[in-house]
Amino acid sequence: MKKDIHPKYYPDAKVTCACGNTWTTGSTQPEIRTEVCSNCHPFFTGQQQRLIDIEGQVDRFYRKLQARQEYVNEQKARENARTSPDRPLEELNLGKRAVEALNKAGIHNAGDVLKKMEEGEQALLKIEGFGRKSMIDMKKQLRQLGYQLPAAAEEVAI
Repeated sequence: MKKDIHPKYYPDAKVTCACGNTWTTGSTQPEIRTEVCSNCHPFFTGQQQRLIDIEGQVDRFYRKLQARQEYVNEQKARENARTSPDRPLEELNLGKRAVEALNKAGIHNAGDVLKKMEEGEQALLKIEGFGRKSMIDMKKQLRQLGYQLPAAAEEVAI
């Protein structure tokens, strides 16, 4: 066995708890300080409702929980804004001519388009200056943005 590689052993090391309890034990340190012992720990004392908060762990957990909830709320708000019926037609990336034709017909936002689509594709195709290509592009863009198209708009009219 090699000499001088082992730490010094203290057979009467003094242990002191934050609650004031002290006892002796064997250790490689002459004095040990603890925050919780068997006299003050909730498991041993039967006070299960009491939380032991070492270095703010409970507060840190609640901050993480609150940050997660804020993130979820922000995502919901972003999703609701994405499928808002008040979205202007200009944001649907349609051609300038198609947007002008729809504006002339009194359709100014995505909600108006969806209401008109409930009557079927023909109702939109009757608008002067709004053709089949514009209809296809508009449906594709509405689906990509997360809008639910009416069943009447899914029927292809020839």
